[in-house]
Amino acid sequence: MIEIDGRILAADEMETTLAHVTARARLRAGSGERVAARFRDTASSLAFILAARRTGATLLPVHPALPDDGARRLAARAGCHRVFLDDLDGESLDDAPPPVPGEGHLLQMSSGTTGEPKCIARPWSAVEREIESYVAAFTEPEGMTPVIACPITHSYGLICGLLVGLRRGRAPLVLDTGNPKYLLRRLRETERPLLYTSPAMLHTLARLMPEGERLHAAMTSGTLLPAPWFAAIRARVEHLFQQYGCSEAGCIAVNPDLRRADAIGYPLPHHRVQAGVSAGTPEEIVVASGSATIRTGDLGYRMPDGMLIFVSRRSDTINVSGLNVYPGEVEDVVMAMPGITDVVAFARADPFAGERVTLLFSAEAPVPPRALQDWCRRFLAGHQVPVEALQVAAIPRQANGKISRREAAERYRSGALEAMS
Repeated sequence: MIEIDGRILAADEMETTLAHVTARARLRAGSGERVAARFRDTASSLAFILAARRTGATLLPVHPALPDDGARRLAARAGCHRVFLDDLDGESLDDAPPPVPGEGHLLQMSSGTTGEPKCIARPWSAVEREIESYVAAFTEPEGMTPVIACPITHSYGLICGLLVGLRRGRAPLVLDTGNPKYLLRRLRETERPLLYTSPAMLHTLARLMPEGERLHAAMTSGTLLPAPWFAAIRARVEHLFQQYGCSEAGCIAVNPDLRRADAIGYPLPHHRVQAGVSAGTPEEIVVASGSATIRTGDLGYRMPDGMLIFVSRRSDTINVSGLNVYPGEVEDVVMAMPGITDVVAFARADPFAGERVTLLFSAEAPVPPRALQDWCRRFLAGHQVPVEALQVAAIPRQANGKISRREAAERYRSGALEAMS
């Protein structure tokens, strides 16, 4: 059984629906055909995904907010042969490559936070292996009700929230992510809820809850919580979990008791993870899973007990006269300044130092750049202090709540961001 925004989908109804979708959409295993599906109705989207998984068809789930032309363009980039847009008839796509018969895959586009998004194909058998490993290693949620308030077209909500919940024998609750007050009400009505959502939504809920109220459990993923956000959320969540992963490998590690934001978890047993051995010598996190070796592009190290600690994206590191500056350290200091609401730090070319730290930030009221720099000098070394800080109305974020440093830097360089007076 699954509940979607108040609508209960019983097991027998779901079985009938999946059979109907499979037949109408002509989903087949082993054919090598790639299909994309964009349904604005969450129940229809979920039925199509589950039908493709059961059949073993290769599927690209498309975010419901993407317009028709955008969905067609994304499907074409992923090499899809047909695209389904709110119906089961499907449209053929011109210039698709010839099908390659074989095992069906789940197709997903990488987030593109550090470069051009690319299509990642994961066999459904690899997804099943991830689910089994996740359930076996991460036992704390036993008896909790998964509440998925994030897109089910993304692996975080689909695999770790919904499919893992079903594997545990729980009835997942899928909710619209746009209304935090509605989300709070449904959490209060749910027995032992485990919330899967974005860090930004968790922070919003922490601010909305009355004094003394706490969420039973929540999972965070996708980006590290800024220090002030982490403190606010940690105080309002009884069981706070964090998971870390990438598009190619799925979920890599889970922290069953989050006490520091950068402690991203213990690796799942089906992965072999390499990283640095101390905070002073972080190295790229490399994951061996099956026969594949995946370089994550993230810097980190392992604690003596095996906990994986995240330091920075390798490409995000700012080199100031040969000294490494990790943007997260700067962002945590700025977020602790009273009145600051959001921030992103990135590199700006400098003829003398090679690179310098630049900052975009939003705040409740105008903040003079000099005041912000003076605040930073209280806590940071000189090479870490931003040489320029631009106040904007809002930091650009992606649909999944992540900040793209690459996009923020490009918009800053192009003058596309309007400064607050």
